[in-house]
Amino acid sequence: MADSEREHKTSIWGLIIKFVVNGLVLLLVGFLTPGFSVAGFWPAVFAAIFITVVDYFVQMGFGIDASPTGRGISGFIIAAIILYVTQFFVPGVSASIWGAIIAALVIGVLDAILPQDIF
Repeated sequence: MADSEREHKTSIWGLIIKFVVNGLVLLLVGFLTPGFSVAGFWPAVFAAIFITVVDYFVQMGFGIDASPTGRGISGFIIAAIILYVTQFFVPGVSASIWGAIIAALVIGVLDAILPQDIF
């Protein structure tokens, strides 16, 4: 197997693992955060995929990292908006405006605590 094929397969598995880990983080945030809930594991994984795709397009279009810890207050606000909008596209996710803001804060704290380059 060529190195490029090996890197591609590794990156696909890394991406899948990242979605699963992000889904678990969303489950934890849904448990900890009033006004933000996720109905189960699969809705959390689908929400993680949706959030990642929207984050990618926000980065490409506006050059702003839509993570709660990325780009200061603008990244935090965009992350809260994305969390709020997720409920309209992913069944099993519900969020109030304040719930999305608190969830973005909790995700930002977890993002600062958890190692970024595990996979």
